[in-house]
Amino acid sequence: MGSELGQTCAYCGGETAVVTPPFINQTPPPLAASPTTKLSVLVDNVRSIYNVGSFFRTADGTGGIAHLYLCGMSPTPANPKVAKTALGAEASVPWSYHKNGWETAVSLQQQGYQLWALEGTTQTESLLATAPITAPIVLIVGNELSGIDPAIVDICDKILAIPMQGTKSSLNVASAFAIAVYWLCYANRK
Repeated sequence: MGSELGQTCAYCGGETAVVTPPFINQTPPPLAASPTTKLSVLVDNVRSIYNVGSFFRTADGTGGIAHLYLCGMSPTPANPKVAKTALGAEASVPWSYHKNGWETAVSLQQQGYQLWALEGTTQTESLLATAPITAPIVLIVGNELSGIDPAIVDICDKILAIPMQGTKSSLNVASAFAIAVYWLCYANRK
């Protein structure tokens, strides 16, 4: 019994047959290190409802995000499509909306947070070279086309980029966010 998920084909609506045992969501073994709760995220003018929903899913999955600050044109879970993409993660990840991303960044910096931008500039450091987080950090991600507001980048303590090996110089913002958040929460821990 339980969920009706998988009883019909999402494409054609026809009946499905079980060919493998159903996936049972079990508590996974702990990751190599505990996540930090010193990491928050500022989402600067990310317009895609699907990317914002994905941010919530990733933030919930890491267990290491203290807060999501949604700024500017970034949609919130009040939009049903964000909530649908987030699949309930919007209820487990603390978040708030702020009209002005720069003012929010300045306020967080004044509260003692370091600001780390995930952005491709001439001043970037490799994400993979970051030291373990020892102070409260706000990771900033920006608009899919124009990036993070340059006024925010100017006040950042660190500007990080994901090393790219192919012909493209960037990833989708939700993909880049997932890589960066997991790296900062787990991969660079000893």
